[in-house]
Amino acid sequence: MASDPHRAASDSRAEKRRLRASLSVRRRVLSPSERTRAGEAAAGHLCASPECEGSGRIALYAALPDEMPTEALFRVLAARGKQLLLPRLVLEGLAFCAVERWADLRAGRLGVLEPPEGSSRIDLEEGDLVLVPGLAFDPEGWRLGRGRGHYDRSFPPGAERAPVLFGLAYAFQVVAAVPHDSHDRRMDAIVTERGISRPGHPSRSSP
Repeated sequence: MASDPHRAASDSRAEKRRLRASLSVRRRVLSPSERTRAGEAAAGHLCASPECEGSGRIALYAALPDEMPTEALFRVLAARGKQLLLPRLVLEGLAFCAVERWADLRAGRLGVLEPPEGSSRIDLEEGDLVLVPGLAFDPEGWRLGRGRGHYDRSFPPGAERAPVLFGLAYAFQVVAAVPHDSHDRRMDAIVTERGISRPGHPSRSSP
């Protein structure tokens, strides 16, 4: 019997809603100390990765209160001499701009800290590393975001000279399977407080 594409699409949307609801609750109940320890551990794994060590330019983001903290990671990477970029929400999506100091960030339209207005945009390319937020990831590298599609449009699958994408999340956000569509691009790796996992390989702690 042929599958019903409308039924499949409906099931996919329902599963995305379920994952977003359940994982949002789990993130909100973490204590400040748990968030800090997880952020520090994830930063250590990331900085020890060959992708991070070999990249001179890294894009990250200012985490929301329920996301894996990124401010400490920003300071560690800056101390290592990396050029750091953060996204700014513009009409066509995300513009990544160079930032030298965390204190220079300003609250944007959605309340997320971002580079100030007038910051110069830099195009990311092959050899650059991008840290991507998400509500859920799976072992195959698929990601579930908040549903606005900003990162999906910024990094479409099949793009030439594309940067490396690392999902950044708490370990409990890595689930068995994430519904995905043709416009989604897999993460090249997922970083959590427990280590780094790459599609097709088990999670392991960095040396």
